[in-house]
Amino acid sequence: MLRTALISLTLMWAMGCGMGASPSRGVTSTQALTGTAEWLEFEPAQVRVELFRDVARQSSLQAGTRGAVLFPMLVGGEFVAAPALELSADLLGAGDAGAPLDLNFETRGDRFAEDRRDAFQGLSEREAAEQIARSLITLWNLKPTGAVTVVRTPGAPYAAAWIDGQLRLNPSFVYMAAAPTR
Repeated sequence: MLRTALISLTLMWAMGCGMGASPSRGVTSTQALTGTAEWLEFEPAQVRVELFRDVARQSSLQAGTRGAVLFPMLVGGEFVAAPALELSADLLGAGDAGAPLDLNFETRGDRFAEDRRDAFQGLSEREAAEQIARSLITLWNLKPTGAVTVVRTPGAPYAAAWIDGQLRLNPSFVYMAAAPTR
């Protein structure tokens, strides 16, 4: 009973914070992030684009704030929201602007899939995650001094997080960010 009440309160809080719903099923971006990512593969591209836009809108509202956010960064021992994403951001574009970053992908636990998929515009999940990681590091103006470990974090309550030199990517966010906008 208590668990059901907590879940209901959390969902009501998320809706009250402006977490918009996708047009087809009423699934919020928060629900999509905490759910299983693979269901997004079978959603129309427009649904994934709308979920991405909702995440981008939330990042604009949360930018620079502290607490539970969709793009947390650990700065000086405190979590703050990363700089905002633009609604039209193309995270599959070249993100390192000619200065290649050394990315290592976590090899233990949950790994990014290597098979190419239409949902990632012909890339594999790992290749899409690599492009998104490079773009986020550039957009957030991070200056890593060494290799950046990219970790797949399914079901996390955030889209992407920068913690101690690691970029943690929610695979649901990878599906959203890889949706073709045209």
